[in-house]
Amino acid sequence: MTRTYRLWTTVIAVTALVAFAGPGVGPALAKAHKHHSGQQMLGNKIKQNGDHVIDKVGEHTVSAKVTNGKIAGVNVKHSKKGDVPVKKYKTKKKMDQTDEIHYASYTLAQYQDIGTTYIGYSFIDDFGDEQIYWFPYEMILDGDTGAIEYVPLT
Repeated sequence: MTRTYRLWTTVIAVTALVAFAGPGVGPALAKAHKHHSGQQMLGNKIKQNGDHVIDKVGEHTVSAKVTNGKIAGVNVKHSKKGDVPVKKYKTKKKMDQTDEIHYASYTLAQYQDIGTTYIGYSFIDDFGDEQIYWFPYEMILDGDTGAIEYVPLT
């Protein structure tokens, strides 16, 4: 009787942990990172002040706020849920071309780290993928203020 009681207590405890911790942890962690060149998507709109839509991902609309030729921020709005939190990253690697694996011996010199800092704005879409839009540091109004170091998924 005591053994059965302990077994059921353990089963209920494990089930409760999976039920409550699973949904709380799952959406916060991205399944995959999708890299985009924000500079190419924005194009000549960098010369015009205001909010400019640079991409649509599912029901998310990504827009960049331009002030005096610099990006003041990136906003993401879900068509049904409203504003979505945006995270700011910084790195010295050119990330908008790294969707596949590159061996070091096959990488061109142009794609190596040359000291340029890139700033990325990211959000997690409805499928759990983290969409990241990368811009050169020089295009950002407040530079790397509030940015955290980017660590790629392994």
